[in-house]
Amino acid sequence: MSTPVAIDIDGTMTQPDGGIDPKLFDILHDWPEPVVIATGKAFPYPVALCEFIGIPTQVVAENGGVACTDDSVAILGDGKAARNAVYSFESAGYDIQRGDNDLHNRWRETEVSVATTVDVSVLSEFAEAHGQTVVDTGYSYHVKSPSISKAGGLAYVAEELGLETTDFVAIGDSENDSEMFDVCKYSFSVANCDASAEAAADEVTDSPFSAGTIEALDILCSD
Repeated sequence: MSTPVAIDIDGTMTQPDGGIDPKLFDILHDWPEPVVIATGKAFPYPVALCEFIGIPTQVVAENGGVACTDDSVAILGDGKAARNAVYSFESAGYDIQRGDNDLHNRWRETEVSVATTVDVSVLSEFAEAHGQTVVDTGYSYHVKSPSISKAGGLAYVAEELGLETTDFVAIGDSENDSEMFDVCKYSFSVANCDASAEAAADEVTDSPFSAGTIEALDILCSD
């Protein structure tokens, strides 16, 4: 029996060599219950993904900093403190290593994405000095408010849809998915997940990346 689902993008909907698995487009387009795309990516990316899949725009972006449905948009985080923390980091001579044409942060509203090649211990010191935290998604370090999470973003979307987070099954792979797992009725980590997601998930799929997500969706359909 199908159920509402909340699904991460990077490492979860993507293939090992990158890019979203095209097999997921038909599966999610035809899914009979609400699908929420819950990601650390900047807000425009999951909105566009919903448009291209052909599903309602139900999104948690920027690790919970922004959430929306077709009828509402909520800015749940304040990016000023995150930007101030990163400005201090750069002013001290460090580099977030996003280059001059920083497409990771160009449209980001509530946090700052930093390359995983920087020294995270130093970055965390600057973040903490500004009341921020650093979350590691496996693809980026995100400087953000500690009060913001995918769980909070999903709670907003669920309420807008007349649902509870406990109506959802979550699928993800990273530390930033763990809090979302805790508020959903069931959760899957795909096999390439990090230790935090593995510990928080109810079940780990046999397959990694998008194949693991398809495996999880197949399990839901067969229940």
